[in-house]
Amino acid sequence: MIDEQDQKPQQKGNTGFLRVVKAAGYSTQGLKAAWQHESAFRQELSSGIVLVPLAYWLAETWMQLLFMMAACMLVLITELLNSAIETVVDRISVEQHTLAGRAKDIASAAVALAIVLVVISYVSVALERFAPLSPAGSP
Repeated sequence: MIDEQDQKPQQKGNTGFLRVVKAAGYSTQGLKAAWQHESAFRQELSSGIVLVPLAYWLAETWMQLLFMMAACMLVLITELLNSAIETVVDRISVEQHTLAGRAKDIASAAVALAIVLVVISYVSVALERFAPLSPAGSP
């Protein structure tokens, strides 16, 4: 709601620490819902359970580790957003509509790009470790 006098959104009621606690609860509900209803999320989270230890083994620097772990996290983030978009679109209508299909396809493309980033990050770190461009010790 907008207060017409000063055109600012009205407060929803929860502020401060209570708002943070409630937001954490909503986030937990969202993660549970994604796990229960989205097989792609379960698959990507399971892949992450394998890929994170692999990142620790592959990485030779903290930056490499961060690069690989951030890429894995980005897949989960984009999958959650993709699932949210699909859920809202399906809630609005089950009829086929060009715009609904476009929204779902664009969200799916975001997930695909995030997965490509995981592949690029892991391959680049592996290549740097096992097939460096310059011999070790040379400038």
